[in-house]
Amino acid sequence: METKPTHEQAQLHLQVYELRREAKLRQARDWFFKNYFVENLEDSMRIGPPGTENGAFKMMVLSYWEQACALLNYGLLHEDLFFETGGEFFGVWERAKPAVPQAREKFVNKQFLAHLERAAQRYEAWAESRNPGGIAAMREMMKQMRPPAAKAA
Repeated sequence: METKPTHEQAQLHLQVYELRREAKLRQARDWFFKNYFVENLEDSMRIGPPGTENGAFKMMVLSYWEQACALLNYGLLHEDLFFETGGEFFGVWERAKPAVPQAREKFVNKQFLAHLERAAQRYEAWAESRNPGGIAAMREMMKQMRPPAAKAA
């Protein structure tokens, strides 16, 4: 992006960060990274079924990052600042993406997590240009984080 963030972008960036600190969202994010290992939509529905606390946690994390990435994609957040100060959204995308094509088809919503996907694609290119091989290393680390039961699934 080669520009400095505006004061307004920095303020919004801090507000987005502050929302991440909300207790229920923090609990949901913790649950998500400990439990959300999917290969398809069926796994996603089994791990976080609608109408359950786990389902609420799943959607809380996904919708939070979809909204934050929408702000980014519309230029309301400064891209370099967003990318430099956090990559959690990319980890969420990596966990969610195996189920997304089926979810878009099943729920007839081509835009499901589209902001998250677009931001993750740009982040991947951005990160690789600064740290070649870093994304592959992160993906490998994420595979190692899977609990044994999830690895076998």
